[in-house]
Amino acid sequence: MSFHSMWAELLPIGRSSASGGYRRFAWTAADAECRAWFQAQAETRGLTYEVDRNGNQWAWLGDPGAGDAVVTGSHLDSVPDGGAFDGPLGVVSAFAALDELRDRNARCAKPLGIVNFGDEEGARFGLACVGSRLTAGQLTVEQAHRLTDGDGVTLPQAMETAGHDPDALGPDPERLARIGAFVELHVEQGRALDLSGDRVGIASAIWPHGRWRFDFRGEANHAGTTRLADRRDPMLPYAETVLAARREARLAGAVATFGKIAVEPNGVNAIPSLVRGWLDSRAADQESLDTVVAGVEEAARAYAQEHGVDLDVVRESFTPVVEFDHALRDELARILGNDTDLKVPVLGTGAGHDAGILSGSIPTAMLFVRNPTGVSHSPAEFAAEDDCVAGVTALADVLEGLARP
Repeated sequence: MSFHSMWAELLPIGRSSASGGYRRFAWTAADAECRAWFQAQAETRGLTYEVDRNGNQWAWLGDPGAGDAVVTGSHLDSVPDGGAFDGPLGVVSAFAALDELRDRNARCAKPLGIVNFGDEEGARFGLACVGSRLTAGQLTVEQAHRLTDGDGVTLPQAMETAGHDPDALGPDPERLARIGAFVELHVEQGRALDLSGDRVGIASAIWPHGRWRFDFRGEANHAGTTRLADRRDPMLPYAETVLAARREARLAGAVATFGKIAVEPNGVNAIPSLVRGWLDSRAADQESLDTVVAGVEEAARAYAQEHGVDLDVVRESFTPVVEFDHALRDELARILGNDTDLKVPVLGTGAGHDAGILSGSIPTAMLFVRNPTGVSHSPAEFAAEDDCVAGVTALADVLEGLARP
């Protein structure tokens, strides 16, 4: 099956007719359709299909128990109203690359694996890379069981409803021990390749990044009868904190975003009692990230005090800088540069990925495919089909090079 036909099959699943974006959230009906698609692709190719204890899907060519396997893949879930390429491009490209290797009659001395990691985006339960974090032991069973969505449904409840046993959750070192190298292909979430004129790039590192929750607690009251001087309105310090985040990020050469907010009681004619905002911040190095977050929190506390509002700040997740395995990264550059004469720039990224989570356990690397708009996590996310096909070929070259006798 061609890249184009696979892409066309997957494209309608979980797509909102209103926004044109995707709502493929973990353990929902749309997620189940994506998982069924993955299983069908595996079985159509005669691959060994399995679901691990954390709900991640695997397809194997060869005996995975032989060890030193070369694995590729990504994820199929999305952010709210996300784009079509973030995650799915890596999974579709993995199957297409395997097809290309078969067409070449390539000789592979190592098992090849394709994986769909569950709940990478964290859109439903608020924590990114749940499937890979559990597998790598970076998320405990107790922590996973406490994850809850906006409707109060816990992760175990959602998994059980979808037909997966939540009691099986936990680290999976035996599975990771099978893998000699993991290479994730992903659409670039920026414009570096477009600016350089290259179709494919290699990742050098993932910036340190995290999520912080800011809870501004004031006093609910009537919007029409309460004097301005008598108000303890948490929306005011929150709004000033949003501007402070932009200022601190600009000064540090980093990025900081308040992209999610919850308001109580959330009435047009009511002064809020609570404004809860989530800060996402990322920087090229740890010192810059620490400077941004400290500056935002300091400003928020000053604004809260000025308006008679209480403030709690909670770090909900954090990922330190990830340097991809240098030897594997250099091998990718050698395969693509020397064996195929493909020019492949090396670039960093501010986005988190399953490959970054796994990097602490196994050698990992990433390939990026050009995104001419630089837009991601949006329906406008895009990659030209010619560039996607170039990515498939590059991935096939890498898999063949890493798995050859």
